Amino acid sequence: MSSDKTTAKIAENLKEIRQKRGLTQVEVADKAGLHVNSYAKIERGEAMPEIETLGKIAKALRVK
Repeated sequence: MSSDKTTAKIAENLKEIRQKRGLTQVEVADKAGLHVNSYAKIERGEAMPEIETLGKIAKALRVK
């Protein structure tokens, strides 16, 4: 899978999970210790997060 496709899939999954949890981007960003603009870029597929950042987001969303 190419980097662009991987980034897009991660973005799609994050948005879907966040919405299922009834959370806003601000809430996820706060729980993950990220600026909301940084999280929004990740969710839109405009930025590929570092592994550490993905871990923080996963914890904020309560997923493995």
